[in-house]
Amino acid sequence: MAGGAFQTNKVALSTLLRACHQGSLQLPDFQRSWVWDEDRIKSLIASISRSFPVGALMTLETSGAVNFKPRLVEGAPHVASTVRPDELLLDGQQRMTSLYQVTIRNQVVETVTPKNKRVKRWFYIDIIAALDFEAEREDAIIGMPADRISRENFDRNVVRDLSTRAREFDALMYPVSMVFDWNTWQMEFVSHSTAKGDFAEKWPIISRFHDEVIKNFTDYHVPVISLDKNTTKEAVCLVFEKVNTGGKPLDAFELVTAMYAADGHELRKDWYGDNSTSGRHRRFAETMRPPGQSTGILVNVANTDFLQAISLFHSRDRRREAEAAGKQGKELPAVTGNRQALLSLPLAAYQTYETRVEDGFVRAAKFLNLLHIYRVFDLPYQSQIVPLAAILADIGDAWEHEANRTKLVQWYWNGVFGELYGSAVDSRISRDFIEVPAWIRGGREPTTISETIFRADRLKTMRMRLSAAYKGVNALLMKEGAQDFRSGQKFDHTIFFGENVDIHHIFPQDWCKRAGIKAEIFDSIINKTPLSFKTNRIIGGAAPSIYLRRLEAGNAETPPIAAEKLDAYLASHLIDPDLLRGDNFAAFMTDRQTRLLTLIEHAMGKTAYAGVVDEEGIDNEHDADGVEADMTITVEPQRGVANT
Repeated sequence: MAGGAFQTNKVALSTLLRACHQGSLQLPDFQRSWVWDEDRIKSLIASISRSFPVGALMTLETSGAVNFKPRLVEGAPHVASTVRPDELLLDGQQRMTSLYQVTIRNQVVETVTPKNKRVKRWFYIDIIAALDFEAEREDAIIGMPADRISRENFDRNVVRDLSTRAREFDALMYPVSMVFDWNTWQMEFVSHSTAKGDFAEKWPIISRFHDEVIKNFTDYHVPVISLDKNTTKEAVCLVFEKVNTGGKPLDAFELVTAMYAADGHELRKDWYGDNSTSGRHRRFAETMRPPGQSTGILVNVANTDFLQAISLFHSRDRRREAEAAGKQGKELPAVTGNRQALLSLPLAAYQTYETRVEDGFVRAAKFLNLLHIYRVFDLPYQSQIVPLAAILADIGDAWEHEANRTKLVQWYWNGVFGELYGSAVDSRISRDFIEVPAWIRGGREPTTISETIFRADRLKTMRMRLSAAYKGVNALLMKEGAQDFRSGQKFDHTIFFGENVDIHHIFPQDWCKRAGIKAEIFDSIINKTPLSFKTNRIIGGAAPSIYLRRLEAGNAETPPIAAEKLDAYLASHLIDPDLLRGDNFAAFMTDRQTRLLTLIEHAMGKTAYAGVVDEEGIDNEHDADGVEADMTITVEPQRGVANT
């Protein structure tokens, strides 16, 4: 390459991680801090445990033309800062930091849950689950709280206790922090198991676990593209930009397209169309497209989403065939729409279900519109469309019956307010595809409903416009008949787009700031509601008592509104008119929280939890820079680090 040279080598993962620990491999100071979430860490561990590729790294030799200031990988010991690094990691920081923290560092890991809560986790491999060929490997990767005790039922019941090494041994749970220290763990296990008298029973399992899982860590090598020290700054910047924002990686759709092409089928044409045919992507984009809008609610449905829904039907067919053949338990194939299922999807199965599944997605768009979810921007979870479409494709016209639709609505809101579709959703999608149609046909309540809990205090922390639950409250208010403060119109499909409706503050931001109220309080969903653009202009930054008088008085564009009629508009938003007219912010917040909670409870079909046991983790709903700053781990003295 111009401006320098590069070479590609395979380097042992253990060597790279120890280089991070010792400081010989560091980061350029312009790299963003590590903020990977818990599910992505689990996925990474699972991939390494199966010797799956996790991508190449790119490094730059130091002491050359480019003199970036180095900084340690998060969590590396302070003494490593005295070391002059041999190389800087340009690409692969999050992967290497995650692996360093869960393996070599031997301290609890700070991460983020799918509900956007900052938590501390120890990671384990469930030995039995990891050896189950039929099981998803990610399901065998377990995150445990800082005290290594997981609880449920508001901390009343202990689900798993790994607080001592002996309990880890008894549960056959292997700490990921010891994947590079097998000998130490093995000797301790032999001593413990021999004393308990179950060594002969367990040792074959442990031996197999070492050969099939642990060796994948110790033998794992990573491709490393090394830029030499003569590489110019311009070249480094260009390369860094390309590896971070470059072309779209090869995905399952591209691979399936290539496989189907061998049988003469043009999958790409099905999706994208050609000069004479409108492809499925365009048809989805135009489904339920409102007047004056370029696209509808299905515009972001991906080609892999469509294949995933078909894979659910195909894998269910395979399971039913196996059941009919007398197979049981682990002999039965899983019902799934994961990546492997997509890559194994036969062309015949695709052709069998493509029309039915497309109809399911169209029905999903109609269903969402019935819930007053009109725009992609207001969609709580894009990922929940897949099981919704698959369920609707499965039950067919039965969704039109009110009793069935009521159940489907309850399931949908439990997924939203349980915040269950944020990440790592393959297992959830599969369960819902099996359980929800069965429930509609008279079976048991699905686990998405039976296991979901909404906490009353969650309303206070809903502040992010991107939060699924936040969007859910907005849709529920419109569905329940909220009327615009100015026009008195309900927010149906036409009014929503014609009046440019969005969610706005009830006590305006400017008023709250002048009153000394913190943003973390006034920005919550409790103080927000759907309003038209024109109404929000009238509200401005004035106290509620003032803008309500403006609405009552009217102006050249808006006729006067009688006080009792305006009070009715306010009540339709679950607002106590007297509290708003009195500018009583504190009482308003308490009262409306109660009213919104009742609305959510009705949608979910269950009572919310209002007890005193706090949810695990620290609220993380603030700006991205704040997340980055808070997630940077303070350097602490290292204790008991293995294999350093």
